[in-house]
Amino acid sequence: MALSSATKRFLGSILHNRLLSSSFTYTDSRCDVGGGGLAIFSRSFSAEVSSSSNQMNLIKQLRERTSAPIKDVKAALIQCNWDIEAAQKDLRKRGKVLASKKSARTAAEGFLALAQTESKAALIELNCETDFVARNDIFQHLALSLAKQALLVGGASQQGAEPFQVGPENLEDLKLYLEHPKISGETTVQNAITEVAAMMGENVRFRRGFVMSTSLNGVLSTYLHTSPQPGLGRIAGILTLEVEDGNSQLDALQRVGSELAMHVVAAKPLFLTKDLVSSEALASEREILKSQAETTGKSQMAIDKMVEGRLRKYFEDVVLMEQKFVMNDALNVKTLLNNLSNEVGSPVKIGSFFRMEVGEGIQRLEESSASEPVAQVV
Repeated sequence: MALSSATKRFLGSILHNRLLSSSFTYTDSRCDVGGGGLAIFSRSFSAEVSSSSNQMNLIKQLRERTSAPIKDVKAALIQCNWDIEAAQKDLRKRGKVLASKKSARTAAEGFLALAQTESKAALIELNCETDFVARNDIFQHLALSLAKQALLVGGASQQGAEPFQVGPENLEDLKLYLEHPKISGETTVQNAITEVAAMMGENVRFRRGFVMSTSLNGVLSTYLHTSPQPGLGRIAGILTLEVEDGNSQLDALQRVGSELAMHVVAAKPLFLTKDLVSSEALASEREILKSQAETTGKSQMAIDKMVEGRLRKYFEDVVLMEQKFVMNDALNVKTLLNNLSNEVGSPVKIGSFFRMEVGEGIQRLEESSASEPVAQVV
């Protein structure tokens, strides 16, 4: 049966009113029956939000204090019932255990740290596993602190002495005072390294150090390459200039000394003079050059001349005094020093030089156990 338009409108109105009434009744019923429960739920929810906020603040504070991974921070707080002081102690204990486990892993990244006075310089190498940790300010603070300590240890050295090595065995039991917001106070060198390793989650290793002094009339010059802040770098050059007249022009000596320290980093000399080239190195190079010359099929006399000519080139490559000056290749270092001697009015010579680079000699494959060479020292 067809319904008229008026009838449809009437039935639609009734249906709409019933649905609306049912909705209001349901809503009112919820409010009447669950009003108290809703209030309880509201209070409970507010308490949970407050508790959660406090926990997040504790996680943030402990993370700022220790720099430990967030998951470790949270686990320590939960285990210690959200007692931040107890959790911090727990993290330190856990970190030291993990640090000892990681001590066998290869650490070939890091920085060289330099501390110096007018007459003495100490250079140390602190290694880690990744460049990411090397850029961390806690790691860098430790490296600089170790260099300052090495400079104090080297205090007994005589002026003008050759560079001498300061290894872990010389420093690890000494007191070290740290002044970083996240790691401060007095501890031993070894404990400081272990604690930083625990905070960084990597093997951190003090590999080696050297101290160099100059004579009373000498000038000590240093240069750090790839330096993120004063006192840190990945390659270092240290050089002493000695002058007979103590009243010579200090500015000129310091200028040339700084340029030569940069030269040492760039040119990688192995020996100061030709006379100091070891007989083993010379014999090995001569044998190589002779084998190369013999492949030409020329006479023995011609071969001998070729070997001597190529030996001169070898000396220019590895002997500091024979090298072309990197800032002006029209001069060699010997001529540069002669010009400096004329400028200051007194003979000037290089007392000693030293070059060191982060990670040199470290096999980056875990399975290699090759011995590490010492830095180049003359």
